[in-house]
Amino acid sequence: MEKMNEFFAARVDSYEEHMLSGVEGSKEAYIKMAQLLPKSCKNLLDLGCGTGLELDEIFKLFPDLDVIGIDLTQEMLDKLMQKHPDKHLNLICGSYFDVDLGKSEYDCAVSFQTLHHFSHEIKIGLYRKLIDALKPGSCYIECDYMVETQEEEDLYYSENARKRKEQGIPDGEFYHYDTPCTVQNQIEMLRTAGFKHVEMVFRISCTTILAAENLI
Repeated sequence: MEKMNEFFAARVDSYEEHMLSGVEGSKEAYIKMAQLLPKSCKNLLDLGCGTGLELDEIFKLFPDLDVIGIDLTQEMLDKLMQKHPDKHLNLICGSYFDVDLGKSEYDCAVSFQTLHHFSHEIKIGLYRKLIDALKPGSCYIECDYMVETQEEEDLYYSENARKRKEQGIPDGEFYHYDTPCTVQNQIEMLRTAGFKHVEMVFRISCTTILAAENLI
């Protein structure tokens, strides 16, 4: 297992080809995510933005959008900025679990294939932060790798725990290992955090998009 930022830094040159050609459903999901943004969206929070493959599609529909992008890997952010030097991008290298997201700041938030590395508890905490950061009536759109059964989810989490123990990795340190959840568990986490309306709006293979509304 590799540290999260080091894993992606080492693969920055091959990342986009892998996501577009090697992950079933991702190419279609990037397009779908852009189409799901509300037409009134003026400012966007992108969690785990990477090289901005989702933003490539979003900027086609929203060329004047203001974007805050957060990612652990500076090399990925550098590539994003190189692709879109003329866009309104504020890029933050850090953990979106730690960055202050503010209060009622954003019309919409998105994440694409980034949250399938973390526990239920830490994700629920992030979703609560998101609810505070989003304006009333806004939305959060999450695309992620989600499995079919609880048995699959349990296997991934148990293997992750075994490997971390075997390698002496302390709790709280981010290392790359996939721990995808079921669609229903992912929906329940969003509801537990406080999103009032959550639904699955897209799924090809394990690539799944959930839309959650902040109706508070």
